[in-house]
Amino acid sequence: MQSLAAFGAAPAFAQTTAGTKKTLVVVFLRGGVDGLAMVPPTGDAAYAGLRPTLKLTTPLKLDGTFGLHPAMSALMPLFSARQLAIVHATGLPNSPRSHFEAQDILESGSAGHRAPDGWLNRAGRELGGAAFSMVAVQNGLPSSMQGESSALAFPSLKDFRIGGGDVAATTFESLYAQAVDDALRTSGHDAFDSISKVRHEGLAERSPQNGAVWPKSVLARRLQDISRLIHADVGLHVAATELGGFDTHLAQGAETGQFANKVKELAEALAAFAADLGPRLSDVTLLTMTEFGRTARENGTRGTDHGTASASLVLGGGVVGGRVLADWPGLNQLHEGRDLRVTTDLRSVMSECLDSVRIRRADVFPDFTPSKVGLFG
Repeated sequence: MQSLAAFGAAPAFAQTTAGTKKTLVVVFLRGGVDGLAMVPPTGDAAYAGLRPTLKLTTPLKLDGTFGLHPAMSALMPLFSARQLAIVHATGLPNSPRSHFEAQDILESGSAGHRAPDGWLNRAGRELGGAAFSMVAVQNGLPSSMQGESSALAFPSLKDFRIGGGDVAATTFESLYAQAVDDALRTSGHDAFDSISKVRHEGLAERSPQNGAVWPKSVLARRLQDISRLIHADVGLHVAATELGGFDTHLAQGAETGQFANKVKELAEALAAFAADLGPRLSDVTLLTMTEFGRTARENGTRGTDHGTASASLVLGGGVVGGRVLADWPGLNQLHEGRDLRVTTDLRSVMSECLDSVRIRRADVFPDFTPSKVGLFG
C-alpha cells in the first residue's frame, strides 16, 4: 500500500476569486499520441497514401475533413452536445523527439528548454494554501506540478493516507507543527485535516453520481477519484493524471489493435467522468496533452515513429465544442519531410484552459503571447 506520495509548500499564496469552484483537469497521454489515428484527416488527399495499412476506413465523421477513431465512440454524444472540442496540429515548436526531453519541456510549459518549475505549479501560486487545491492522482508528482507551490500526489483515494494508524498521524502533525515556515505549517495542518476528511467521510467509497457507469480501467479509477473530490467540495482547483502506452512503433493497428484499445480506454473514462459530474461539468475544463505526435508515414513494422504535432481534446461545460479547431497545414507539406507540422502552439490551448478556470495565464506563461484558439468562444 502506498502512502502520501508528495507534499510541498510555498510561502504565501494569493487567493482566488471568492466563491469560485472552477477546476482544471489535465490528462497527460504519455508516449506520443498518433493524432493522425485518433483524429484522422480523412478529407486530406495525402492521408491514405501515407498509411497503406494504418489508414482508418470507418472513422466516425466529425466534419468534412476530420473523423474520430471508431474506438472512441463514447465521446460522440459529448461532441454532438458541443461539450467536447478537438485541437489538431498542436504541439510545442522545436520540441525534441525524445520522450523524456519533450515531456520535461511540455510539463514546464516552455519552448525548447526545461524551466525550473512546472506550468501547473506556477498556476498553483494563485490557488491558496488548501491541501486539496492541487492534486495529482497517479504514482508520484508529475513534473508539471513540481516547484514551490503546494501539491499532493497519491495513486488513489483509497491509498491516500500516511499509514500506520494514529501514531503515524500524530507524528505527521508534529512534523508540520514544528515547521519554521508559517505557510508550511498551515499547509501541513490542512493536509492532516484533509486526510481525516477522506478517511471519516468515506470519499474513496462514494458511489457514482448521475447514473454514471465507470469502466474498470486505471484511468477511469483515477478520474472517478477526481470527480469524487469535485463533488466533495474540498477546494480542488487543479488536478492531473496520466495514461501511458502510446509509443506505437510496431503493430499499431487501425480500427482494432493496441492503439484502438488505448484510445477506447481514454474515451470511455472521459465519457464516464462527464456523466458522473453531471451539472458540475459546467465548472470543469479537462485537457488532454501529449509530448509529440507520430510520423505521417507508417514505418516498416506497421507502426509510427516519433513525430511533432498531435491532437488535444478539451472537454467541459464552458467549451464551445462540436468542432475540430485546426489551422490545417496539409499532409503534402510535412515538417522535415516526415511529420505533421505544428500550427497551433499547445501553450495557447493551455492558456485558454487556464482562463476558463480563472487562473491568470500571464503568471503561468510570462514570456509567451498566446494566439487565439477559440475554445471558449
